[in-house]
Amino acid sequence: MATRLVQINMKARDDSALGGFWAQALGWAVSSEAPGVTNLEPEGFVYPDPVAVCLDLVTSPEPKTVKNRVHLDLAATSAAHQAELVARLTELGATPADVGQGDVPWTVMADPEGNEFCVLDSLYHDTGPIASVVVDCADPRAMARFWSEATDWTLHKVTDHNAVLRSAAGVGPYLQFLRVPDVKTGWNRAHLDIRPYPGDDPEAEAARLQALGATAIDVGVPWTVLADPEGNEFCLLAPA
Repeated sequence: MATRLVQINMKARDDSALGGFWAQALGWAVSSEAPGVTNLEPEGFVYPDPVAVCLDLVTSPEPKTVKNRVHLDLAATSAAHQAELVARLTELGATPADVGQGDVPWTVMADPEGNEFCVLDSLYHDTGPIASVVVDCADPRAMARFWSEATDWTLHKVTDHNAVLRSAAGVGPYLQFLRVPDVKTGWNRAHLDIRPYPGDDPEAEAARLQALGATAIDVGVPWTVLADPEGNEFCLLAPA
């Protein structure tokens, strides 16, 4: 058995407004599966498909108080394209952000609700508008072991500084675990959502993930909520 990373769940004070920003930022289509939820995916996309990791904006009254431990890296094809993208995102309502990055070749920004994201130079190619999904962590090697076994994503790189995975199909964004000194506090406002494949037993998959080091969290929802070995919450959705 295995799972797939299918979407990022991000809390929002106003899911519709924030969804509108991200839809324009990514060039994606907007829909809504329920009140208080805005779903974003590429035009003509047939869910789920490893060519894209979708984005769900979900209304939450809780304020953002700390730097997100999960963020998006947006892709640019050149330095000129990076500058154009930063300018366009600024017009849409993004602002510069300082997370202690220093002098780096990428640009750190925040969306209209303060969620940090990066605009890369030409580091990644053929990923779509999202180059990578980045998760802050203390031990990239341990996170690589867990997530490469939890999903069928392939490990491309692992060092003491970071670990990089990508769908076994070789398409879509990368998943990166980046070592940071910050300690996790409270619930993550953005988290990973994964799904088993059709025909797989979700209860057996939940048990397998816990055997790998995940822990179960009861928040009273009809799907399974777990935390990875460093306490990052993620959802195990129904097979699809």
